[in-house]
Amino acid sequence: MTVAYQWEAELVDQIASLHIPGARNAIRESHREVSRRLLVLDDDPTGSQAMHEVEAVMVLDIEVIARALATPGSTCFVLTNSRSLPDTEATSLARGLAAMALELEQRLGGTIEIVSRSDSTLRGHLLSEVNALVDVRGESSRRNYDGILLVPSYLEAGRFTAANIHWARFGDSVIAVGETEFAKDATFGFSNSDLRLLLEEKSKGAISPHDVHVISLSDIRQGGPDRIKEILLEVRDGKFVVVNSTNYDDLEIVVLGLLAAESEGRCFLFRTGPSFVQVLAGLDAIPPLTQAEVWPSGQPDGHGLIVVGSHVGITNRQVEVLEQRHDIERVVIEVDAILDPLRATQHIEQCVLTARRALVDRDVMLITSRALSTGHDANESLRIARDISASVVRIVDALLADSPTWVIAKGGITSHDVLLHALGIERAEIVGQLFAGFVSVLRPLEAKTKAIGLACVVFAGNVGDDASLADAVDVLCRRF
Repeated sequence: MTVAYQWEAELVDQIASLHIPGARNAIRESHREVSRRLLVLDDDPTGSQAMHEVEAVMVLDIEVIARALATPGSTCFVLTNSRSLPDTEATSLARGLAAMALELEQRLGGTIEIVSRSDSTLRGHLLSEVNALVDVRGESSRRNYDGILLVPSYLEAGRFTAANIHWARFGDSVIAVGETEFAKDATFGFSNSDLRLLLEEKSKGAISPHDVHVISLSDIRQGGPDRIKEILLEVRDGKFVVVNSTNYDDLEIVVLGLLAAESEGRCFLFRTGPSFVQVLAGLDAIPPLTQAEVWPSGQPDGHGLIVVGSHVGITNRQVEVLEQRHDIERVVIEVDAILDPLRATQHIEQCVLTARRALVDRDVMLITSRALSTGHDANESLRIARDISASVVRIVDALLADSPTWVIAKGGITSHDVLLHALGIERAEIVGQLFAGFVSVLRPLEAKTKAIGLACVVFAGNVGDDASLADAVDVLCRRF
């Protein structure tokens, strides 16, 4: 642990958490009373971690989104995949969805609150997307946002904020996020773990740390919802508010204070990790799914498909444990071949043939070659990633004819493209998670015929321990 964390750990121990019984129920009732709905713009499909019994929409279609938000108090995730896009395209997409939210407010009645859900390790188009959402709101006749809550915590994965610093837990170690491999991302790299300084860094100095409001752990635990309301009532002109939180009690108190401020006419936007969305939606935590819950009508015969695109270290270790524990057919999608126009088609056809033969009697893992290919700049790196993902989609799409019974997609861009482009899913129910708060299972509601009935598993690249991928396959296999 760093010295800074040791100091904060002592502070956390000194200030006991404040628990308010019935907080989630009170949040749900508030949503129903004022016909409030949550529209979660998820920049990759892994934001549904910790969620259940809400819907995810993969297409930017107002009619499909309206069906998912039909009930007052409902929550809908829209999987934008914007983290895979250049900044200008991500901005344009956010503007379009903000305009769509305003139209849906008119159509459905009540209010629609927008959550810009992104990475708990701080990668993504933070300011571009937030600014686009603010601009569209400002151009409308609606009251603009008084503030923007920045809450990147993902508690189940060990990401939390204390002393305004965002932390990541790895086993028994806790590291400031700016010191992890995620901060060295080719597209979204950063150096500051203090969220006030991160905003200054990302804005190239346009946002001063002194202009960023803070909700501290002492505000939450000693002042309760009244103190949170007091802080938020002071926020003006779309200023950022850094929210510290190390557990769900903290987040419940923040949301209760937020709702009290909103009842006095205040309006807020949210840039968050997964945990805050669960609380803002008023959802109670549920245990990990059992095999019977994944397959309520009984597991069908057949084998499964694991699609691995993520290159982070934890994914590579998870693949090693998976292959040690399970009889898996590994089919390697060679990136060099995919990026070569003279070799790509033949290589894709060979991968399909090899996987098709193996699916007859075993599970198959499609995995991109492990050497990470990057371009000369961030946009070129994104283009390469999209080209690779498009090839993965062609292979998975071809294998649908072989009727796999489940699919695990590992990695953000990989998950989005497999769900939307390969499986043709437009709308799905988020059933729950295979583990406590991570690895979501989706049940297709509107999709290609062959995707209906599949158990679709979204597995972020940067979560779990070394055995988690193998454990996920355990749940999905007939052997247990």
